[in-house]
Order: sequence, then C-alpha cells, then structure tokens
Amino acid sequence: MLRRRGAEVQHGPAIRILPLADDLELFEASRDLAERPADKVVVTTGIGFRGWLEAAEGWGMASELSRHLANSSLLTRGPKATGAVRAAGFSEAWCPDSESNSEILHKLLGEDVRGLRIAVQLHGQRMPEFTGELRRAGAEVVEVPVYRWAAPLDTAPLDGLVEAAVNRRIDALAFTSAPAATTLLDLASRTGRRAALLEALRDHVLAACVGPVCARPLRELGVAVTFPERARLGSLVRSIAESLPRHGRFLRVGGQELELRGQGVLVDGELRPVSPVPMALLRKLSEQPGKVVPRQELVRVLPNGGEAHAVETAIGRLRAALGTRRLVQTVVKRGYRLGMDSGEMRSHSR
Repeated sequence: MLRRRGAEVQHGPAIRILPLADDLELFEASRDLAERPADKVVVTTGIGFRGWLEAAEGWGMASELSRHLANSSLLTRGPKATGAVRAAGFSEAWCPDSESNSEILHKLLGEDVRGLRIAVQLHGQRMPEFTGELRRAGAEVVEVPVYRWAAPLDTAPLDGLVEAAVNRRIDALAFTSAPAATTLLDLASRTGRRAALLEALRDHVLAACVGPVCARPLRELGVAVTFPERARLGSLVRSIAESLPRHGRFLRVGGQELELRGQGVLVDGELRPVSPVPMALLRKLSEQPGKVVPRQELVRVLPNGGEAHAVETAIGRLRAALGTRRLVQTVVKRGYRLGMDSGEMRSHSR
C-alpha cells in the first residue's frame, strides 16, 4: 500500500511468534478449562485462538474444550479474533468498538464478576493489569498463554532501520504492535543508540503506530505518535500519507521551494533522488540556512568519515542531484552555504 503511493519502503521484522503447543502451562490451562468450564472467555487474537484449538486437538481434548467454549460467553478484542471464533463454529457475545483490551476490562468490571471463572487468552505476554483487576473484583482468572513474542533470528534488517532513522534516511517509522516498538528500543539500547533514536523520533522521523496500544511504549518516552482511529493497516497507511506532508522540512532557496525527504529532495514539487552522503551534507547546511558551514564541520557529518576532498566530491554530487549549482554555493576559503538571497534569509530568521 505504501509503495502504491510512491513510497520507498525499508522493512525490518522486530518480533517473531513462538507457538507454545508443547508448553506445560498451556496444557494445564487447557485441561483445567476442559474439566471446569469458564463463564467468560476473553479472546485477544485470532492467531492465538486458532493455535489454542490446534494444540487442544493434538492433546485429544478439543472436543470437550469446544463444548465448554460453546456454552461460555466469548468476548473478542477485534475483527481478527471475532473471525477466528466464528470460523471455529462459535459466536462472540461482545466485541468492543475500540478493539482494545481496556474496553473489555471496563465492561467486565461494570458487571458483577464475583465468583465467575474468566479465561483470558494472552497475546504474547502477560497482562498483569488486566488479570489483576479481575482478580481484585472477585473473579477466578485462568490465563491461557498460547504463544509468546521473541526477537527475530536475524536482527540485521531491524538494526538497519535504527541506523536509517538516526541518520535521517527515512521519513517515517511505522509500528504494527507494541512488542515490536519495545524490541526496536531494546535493540537501540544494546547498540548504544537509544538516545539518538529517541531524538530522531522526537524530531525528524514521524512515528506512526497502528493504534493507541501500539503507541504506548513510545508515548511514555515523550515521542509524539500518529495513529488512526481504527486499528487497521490500511488506516495506518492513510494516516502516514496525511501526516508526512505536515512533518517535512521546507526551505525556500534561490527562489525555489525545497522539501527535504529521507531519500531525496522535492525541488518545486519534483523529486530529486539524493544518495546518503550528499544528503547528509544538505541536512547540515539546512540547519541554519544561508550560514557558511566550514569544510571541517561538514567532514564530521559524512556517514562513513573522510577528508576535505570527500566533502568537495559530495557537494559536486549534491549539485548534480539537485539539477543546479546555485542552490549550494562555495564561499572561498570558508566553506559552503545554501544559496539564499537576502530576502529569504530575513524571512527564515523571522
């Protein structure tokens, strides 16, 4: 969907799902519910519910478990969970409009749950706030851990996303789950780039999440996050498309409109692809438009290091990419600056 809108996409898997069909805790929870049915069952994910029934089939308890589930009140978190429940031949009693666990919890606590047995299908991690509130309200809670999240076997693509964000080579970073956001932050911490990543997400990289639950780990760290009203991938793409134009870096240089993007520059609305090294110099020059930046200062922002001659080469490539020499001016024996006229410089200073 992003590529159809003209975007260049860099993908980095942040998590993988580990099924727990051989897990003793899942076996014990399933056997317990097959013998003593739950009054209510909270189904949080479609993949988790299907995996649970498949595991029960392998243990020879699917028939008894299914009979009890059919007589229980099933509360589903969203459309995928609802679809899995219906595909298995059951009917959901209720599904929240917000597709959030918090709304399910609010509904349950609004009822008298004292003495009720409530099964909660977990979604990759514990839900202590959810289950703890139910227990404090007097319910007996059975946790059903069907799968758990783990880091990907190959973290190189994810590491590449961190590097691209820190070096301003991407305009937006999209997240589809809260564990994915947490994993990315953990990787940045392990590689000493957490502070730089957070600075990037607070400044020049748009953080986009599929929904408010996904956004929580970032918002708790002071990152402004955009997310759609409906937690759907299509809605996320539309949210990114609507938010990015307001998030760009805009300049008026030499009578032309420039918008700096991760993979290039829009010059009067025409995309000019710019490779990473010249782009790093342009970003430095744009920090204080019209100000002369010494060559040695530009050397320090070269992605792979270098000398003064590397700056000269990169400036030449930048001018070629922009299609004109006058946007980047050489100031003899001093350095380079964006070729702004006096009126543009006064406007920018205001």
